[in-house]
Amino acid sequence: MNSRNEQDLKACLQEMRWQEIQQFRDSGGDLAVIPVGSVEQHGFHLPLGTDSMVALRLAEDAAQRTEAIVTPPLWFGWSPHHLALPGTISIRPQILIEILFDILSSLTAHGFDKFVIVNGHRIVNIPWIQISAEKVQRELGVKVVIYDPAYMSKEISDGIGFGEVGHAEEIETSHMLHIMPHLVRMEKAKDYISPEKKLYHVDPRTPKDTLCYVPSTAKDLEQIAGESGGASGRPSLATAEKGKQLHEHLVARLIEVITELNKGNSK
Repeated sequence: MNSRNEQDLKACLQEMRWQEIQQFRDSGGDLAVIPVGSVEQHGFHLPLGTDSMVALRLAEDAAQRTEAIVTPPLWFGWSPHHLALPGTISIRPQILIEILFDILSSLTAHGFDKFVIVNGHRIVNIPWIQISAEKVQRELGVKVVIYDPAYMSKEISDGIGFGEVGHAEEIETSHMLHIMPHLVRMEKAKDYISPEKKLYHVDPRTPKDTLCYVPSTAKDLEQIAGESGGASGRPSLATAEKGKQLHEHLVARLIEVITELNKGNSK
């Protein structure tokens, strides 16, 4: 288990007092990082909060080396297809749009005007985050960027040897083996390779022609659930070392994004 001490938590809003936030603002700090994830099934071997845990850890590790405050994560995301298995909590995207708007609006009221949304729930969360971010920028005159690990690791994933993006596959499993190993049950991991569908690919790295993503139904997930507990891909290939390489790359890129925003440069 990677323990976090008081020094590690200095950038976390929920661990601070209001006077410390005011001091951060008085010193010129005006950037907040908002981790967004989901609570949904992640196969037999990963915890329900995987997506949110990844987003939060990336945000925390990057904030320690930059001028940024990290908010508590927005734990819940849009997960209708994963309702096939117990524990999943899915929030309607129209509600999530307004929740994120209110979070950013509250922070804007206290002088924050630069925001990085760290999305741990991949392409399913992106549409509603985009809609909310556009509304915030248009109505409040602030800057919002969306940082997504799947898109921000395209340059390194092939070199690490990762297969295609699935769900609770070797990518997510490797990452969790690095940051939260005590929550991973590798002995329970089951591989499942979905039959390839012509003209339909969800991995951002693919150069193939593809239809746009639409979440499947809970019924569609039942077959996968029966064979792998809901995982799709090859979690059996996951290692902590692969997760470390991925995490370090993602943190470095997030630091770059934050640094450029603090300089006043738009991505």
